[in-house]
Amino acid sequence: MKKALYPGTFDPVTNGHLDLIERASLLFDRLVVAVADNPSKETLLTREERVSLLKASVKGLKNVEIKHFSGLTVEYAHKLKVTAIIRGLRVFSDFEYEFQMALMNRRLVPEVETVFLVPSEQNTYVSSSLIKDIASFGGNISGFVSPPVARKLKEKSKEVNRE
Repeated sequence: MKKALYPGTFDPVTNGHLDLIERASLLFDRLVVAVADNPSKETLLTREERVSLLKASVKGLKNVEIKHFSGLTVEYAHKLKVTAIIRGLRVFSDFEYEFQMALMNRRLVPEVETVFLVPSEQNTYVSSSLIKDIASFGGNISGFVSPPVARKLKEKSKEVNRE
């Protein structure tokens, strides 16, 4: 059974992420989407909120499992016994960082490959940071995220604006 890991902060999960999740789920028998605890990133959404929103957004995909982790991604991948780590490449500037990370991961755990996927054209420019910015100003994000994510970000922006 071919099993892959798609790690990320997912703050929030976007249609670009969901595009990659759907396509990776067709390539692998089992896909673990893992919400990373990254101490160097300040997130808008809690880990629990990010996990919950991912679960709601991928509800129809039977071979996709949502988890969370902290630590090195490649070590988590090794622990899960996956054959591949899925990484998305939206723009050329993503490549250098992702390439270096893939080589380092291969050095640390040679039996885990990195598979790069490119999102569909309509999602290439979508990023979690842009979505959060648009939502914070009350902009319409419904074309970029799933309905549960849009509702949560609207709720969060109201909380922030009250403070």
